[in-house]
Amino acid sequence: MKRIEAIQHISNLLTDQLVIHANGHICRESFSVKDRPENFYMMGSMGLAPAIALGVALSHPERKVVVYDGDGSVLMSMGNLAMTGSLKPKNLIHIVFDNETYGSTGEQPTLSKFIPLEKIALDCGFRISEKVDWNESLTPKLNKVLKEEGPSFLLIKVQSSDGELCSRVKLTPEEITNRFRSLM
Repeated sequence: MKRIEAIQHISNLLTDQLVIHANGHICRESFSVKDRPENFYMMGSMGLAPAIALGVALSHPERKVVVYDGDGSVLMSMGNLAMTGSLKPKNLIHIVFDNETYGSTGEQPTLSKFIPLEKIALDCGFRISEKVDWNESLTPKLNKVLKEEGPSFLLIKVQSSDGELCSRVKLTPEEITNRFRSLM
């Protein structure tokens, strides 16, 4: 499954969840698949989407908060897993699209094929941690993390997408911020 296909699949199941996106191709693909006011797109700041999602989840415990992240971003800021695991927001779902590369900077390999990020999340205190392999169905594990209390971690093995074919997010950072804030 390509990352853009996984994003499409997940987007079809979302209702009113707030979604914080890691920067780069994840933003572009999600914007091209289904832009919605509940989407907050990062414009830079690699590795910080989970920290923003954690803050939103803690300040709005009545809302489910999802973070779309990449394996390179998680490896860059692994302290976010420990912080989320220690604070245990029940409404946070951390979804990692693992293509084993830093896709937005030229497909350099990451170390994710050697490091079981889903096990690290569980060891950090996430209540649920699941992994979806290349050819495994995404739906059962996705439904589980969407329905149960978290914090939840879902690692999805994906192939690199054609993110370069997706246009950049066509909103300014101010527009993204203002429409996202209006929902809280």
